[in-house]
Amino acid sequence: MPSDLNHAHSAHSAPETNFAFTLRDALRRRGLPLERICDRLQEQGITVSVATLSHWQRGRSQPERTKSLQAVDALEPLLGLRPGALRSLLGPHRPRGRSLPHDPAAARCVYGDASDLEQALGEAFAHFNTDTHLLMSHETVTLDAHRAIRETAVTSVVRAVANGARHLTVVHFLDALPLEDVDIVVHNGEMTGRTLLPELRSVVADISFGRPLARNETAVVEYTLRTGPTSALSHSHERRIRDPLKAYLLHVRFHPLALPTRCHYSYRERLGVEPRQRHRVELDTSHTAHLLPAKCPPGVYGLEWEWE
Repeated sequence: MPSDLNHAHSAHSAPETNFAFTLRDALRRRGLPLERICDRLQEQGITVSVATLSHWQRGRSQPERTKSLQAVDALEPLLGLRPGALRSLLGPHRPRGRSLPHDPAAARCVYGDASDLEQALGEAFAHFNTDTHLLMSHETVTLDAHRAIRETAVTSVVRAVANGARHLTVVHFLDALPLEDVDIVVHNGEMTGRTLLPELRSVVADISFGRPLARNETAVVEYTLRTGPTSALSHSHERRIRDPLKAYLLHVRFHPLALPTRCHYSYRERLGVEPRQRHRVELDTSHTAHLLPAKCPPGVYGLEWEWE
């Protein structure tokens, strides 16, 4: 069950645009699910993901690429809007290059090209948490008696790298689609948006700090992700980290009636390569295992376990 909480990302915190409002209102009036809208566009040879449409209507990103603008033109008649009704509302392109505190290319050094994270965020990938820097994070993962992850509790401390940072975007990838909905309870911060992407078995959520942060100001975000029962077994939990952290603690709790036969810690410099470090981790008397790296450079950190 991989998670991506702050790397090469932070959905941009700009206020909602007239474009987002108009698109969302037109989609509501049309009454078609986003999946169907994507299918109708695909029939015209235009490929847009459900995640991208969701980000557009919520103001988390806006169409900028040539193919995205073609999709906007095709959406207007599809949604019963006059020509130019949407495109005329697009604001200027968001700053790129040196004006971005984070370079998307740095994220691809860990995730690779066309990663599941980039697919989940769409065009918002380039702006994902670019106004904050993750300092430290603590994750507690709890498995049930059926050997599946049912709860992930996360506490993160971030620092604003620019004035006006308003929220943190978090992305979690699930082992399987739960039979019930995914529930996120925010303990510190305020939920301002959530998108479930079944085709990617992922959930994207925006958690507000409650007010704009000044540069170098810190904030604590704390939340718990709970999922319904699934038929899939969980075999690992990993965290992809783009920037060096001061500390990362992963704590996995196993149910006393469903204990693994072996548990290992692993570290990879990026997805798709063999672990650079891997060693055995023993469960303690409370049936838990944890990892706490002495140093936390960019890469993929995880605990994996085997069942009898």
